[in-house]
Amino acid sequence: MTFEPRPRTILVAEDDPDDRQWIKDALAECHLGLRVDFVADGEELMDFLLHRGKYAVTGNLAYPGLILLDLNMPKKDGRESLKEIKSDSRIRHIPVIVLTTSRAEEDTFRTYNLGANSVVHKPVTFDNLVQIMESLTDFWFKIAELPL
Repeated sequence: MTFEPRPRTILVAEDDPDDRQWIKDALAECHLGLRVDFVADGEELMDFLLHRGKYAVTGNLAYPGLILLDLNMPKKDGRESLKEIKSDSRIRHIPVIVLTTSRAEEDTFRTYNLGANSVVHKPVTFDNLVQIMESLTDFWFKIAELPL
């Protein structure tokens, strides 16, 4: 079994169905032609990334090019998931952008210490979310050099 990156995909870890739909709609509004996958909690996130459980497949396995991670999720929260991602040599190279409603300085500091590539506050308007998604995807898929 070989692993190949899939740099034109985004994996969104978000437990709130309304936020998932909002992010999906905002990314669609950007017309980027990216594949977007969603998971609802930290355990499902790790299963997706490590190809376990319902995500177990044979053959070539691909990783997402970018992870959008909510901090407060059930089962395993974003902090625990981030720590696990950044400690696993197979997936630590994947950029992780934390999308959060928390404005607590401690959350921001701790999240960066765990290895987040960026912390972004969830906006209150859809137009602002579209702008954020355009900026993030422009940077991570057009400007930054991702591993192949």
